[in-house]
Amino acid sequence: MLGILALALLAFAAHAGTALTGAARKVMPGDTPQSVLDAYRRGEFASFDPHLLQRFSRPGLGTWVVLQPQPPLVNEERVLSIYPPPLVPVTLFDAGGSSLTLSLDDSLASTHGNGRLAYRISADTPASAPILLKIEPGTVNHAVASFHLQPWNEYLQTDSQWLAFASACFAVMVAMALMALCLAMMLRDSTFAWYAGYVLCYALIQGVQTGYLFHPLELTWLAGNAGMIGSSAVALSLAFAAMFVSRFCELPRYVPVLQTPIMALAVGMPLVVLLDNSQVAVLQQTVQALLTPLLVIGTLLLLGAAIVAAVQGSRPAGFFLVGWTPLLALTALYSSQMTGVLPDVTWLGDACLAAGAFEAIVLSLGLADRALMMRRDRHMVQELADTDALTNVLNRRAWTESMRKLLGNAGSQPIALLFLDLDHFKMLNDRQGHAAGDRALVAVAEALRNELRPHDLLGRYGGEEFVAMLFGVQQNQAMQVATRLCRRVHRLDIPVNQTGLVLSVSIGIAMREPEDTVDSLVERSDLAMYRAKLAGRNRARLDEKLETPPRRSWPRAVENDRKG
Repeated sequence: MLGILALALLAFAAHAGTALTGAARKVMPGDTPQSVLDAYRRGEFASFDPHLLQRFSRPGLGTWVVLQPQPPLVNEERVLSIYPPPLVPVTLFDAGGSSLTLSLDDSLASTHGNGRLAYRISADTPASAPILLKIEPGTVNHAVASFHLQPWNEYLQTDSQWLAFASACFAVMVAMALMALCLAMMLRDSTFAWYAGYVLCYALIQGVQTGYLFHPLELTWLAGNAGMIGSSAVALSLAFAAMFVSRFCELPRYVPVLQTPIMALAVGMPLVVLLDNSQVAVLQQTVQALLTPLLVIGTLLLLGAAIVAAVQGSRPAGFFLVGWTPLLALTALYSSQMTGVLPDVTWLGDACLAAGAFEAIVLSLGLADRALMMRRDRHMVQELADTDALTNVLNRRAWTESMRKLLGNAGSQPIALLFLDLDHFKMLNDRQGHAAGDRALVAVAEALRNELRPHDLLGRYGGEEFVAMLFGVQQNQAMQVATRLCRRVHRLDIPVNQTGLVLSVSIGIAMREPEDTVDSLVERSDLAMYRAKLAGRNRARLDEKLETPPRRSWPRAVENDRKG
């Protein structure tokens, strides 16, 4: 962003060049270049400062403009540039009687400025000769423009600076929009799509107004439609902005009273575009009369909604205001120049372009913040769905799903499953109440979690039953862990009754075999746990087929052999 601002300072710098005086007059029937110059010499033109923005009336036959270079005069190759470029053709007449007509959307092979109309004046033309221009009439009532005459080398430097600045701004806007579209598909959140639509429409507006679509992009197939494209992009940008603000600033939550008019605005602006392109003169005139008031009302409505939402506590609304307010202020100032105010602020158009890039970055940061909040919220919801509310360990469903994934990815690594059941828990509940039972479950779960490794999978299977998956441990290690867990729970000294009986745990152990599933492992470890219960509780037992059969004494073996 700092690079864009640096380029903006270069682009906004005043065009030094050659001093000029200017004069203008409306085109009259029968005018010729020579008769116009004669009228200029007789003082029949209205004078103006060509370096300031001059307001030209487009209705009628057009406008004649005469520019007179002032000393010091040097016969050299020069370039006359018109900024901002008007949407109508402008013709330059030279002293030899030939002419060159340029328009914003043409694709002539001759020199054409980037972001301006540029006419190359050869060194053969006397430096003191007046420069005659004819601005053709157009459909818009008024246009503003300033004129600059520069040496060829100085013009090339100015043009390259503006091209670098504009390219950086457009690149930022397009990159942010494409990133938002990707996030919209990944997160399935239409807020990112509305943002992308708004930013792309604003980039299209600036591309038309600056002529960037035609020079340097040379999209010649858009020639002749600049006005229609620009007005359509303006209306659609407001529709996309309305949808974006509604979702991004959470208007149904913070400003429900403005939700309906903003949605009406979002639906109505595309209808305005359709009517404007209907080719029906009455409808087009009606739309042109209503478009500006609708834009003003819609813009103020969105701004007011964002302010109220921010005051009510909407964090995204703050991002929107930081990004949108500078652009809105500059756009309002730029639009006011059409009425003739601020004629000396010639850089407002480029400032709007820079503000568009700044807004795209700020809103992208807001969207990134929204994505992080969505991710955090989803993580919290997932945690709540996966965690047992009482003991804060995995619940049965989450533990089973995690166990199934681990079994599928474990390869040949050994896996031990421990099935734990608290001894005398029902007696504790009956004698001390469920609150005491809940406290006991919480204490046991905490003790188990502290005793196991972080990557061991601990879960509550139901009631007073827990399960633990030990990854990468052999049978003897699993038995050692289970014995340690028995001792740890017993040392909690949770009383069951008044006779000194304390809470303990019985544990069954099963080792995974190649054909095992989660259900088969749980079943075998559950049976082993019951064998531990039958053996006296507060102990661990292996799966029956894993235990070594007890050795018989020699005398009994001999006696049995004899009986056999």
